[in-house]
Amino acid sequence: MLLLSAFIFNTLLVSVAILIHYEVLSALDKKLPDFRHISPRLRVLLGVGVIFITHVVEIWLFALGYFVMLQFEATGSLVGLTAGHGLFLDCVYLSFVTFTTVGYGDFVAQGYVRYLTGVEALTGLILITWSASFQFIEMQKYWIDAKKRN
Repeated sequence: MLLLSAFIFNTLLVSVAILIHYEVLSALDKKLPDFRHISPRLRVLLGVGVIFITHVVEIWLFALGYFVMLQFEATGSLVGLTAGHGLFLDCVYLSFVTFTTVGYGDFVAQGYVRYLTGVEALTGLILITWSASFQFIEMQKYWIDAKKRN
């Protein structure tokens, strides 16, 4: 029963992260062309900034997921060195290194919590590449416009 609960919780977190990402990229796609008074280079940088903030929000979402799961002893624990910043900030740190697939390994999830680390790493990989694809398309628009002017 605990495994099923962890699966449902992880699925919910992934779904919310994907929905957030979709909505932000959709809004960027609609809004960036409205900023014609800003140079194309700055529009690309604006897009990068918004996407960066979106990734940070998604990382904090997963950190909240770790924190919630760790409140129940039966779901597992974090093992490793702590900097004394408290469990929530440890969860944020774990989420950052997991989402970005850096995975330093100074914190290790044990028990059912470890399934969230695998799910988050896959989700982070997908969302980061989705963002890169989106930005590549935005850059192509800039490059095409620059070639037309020359």
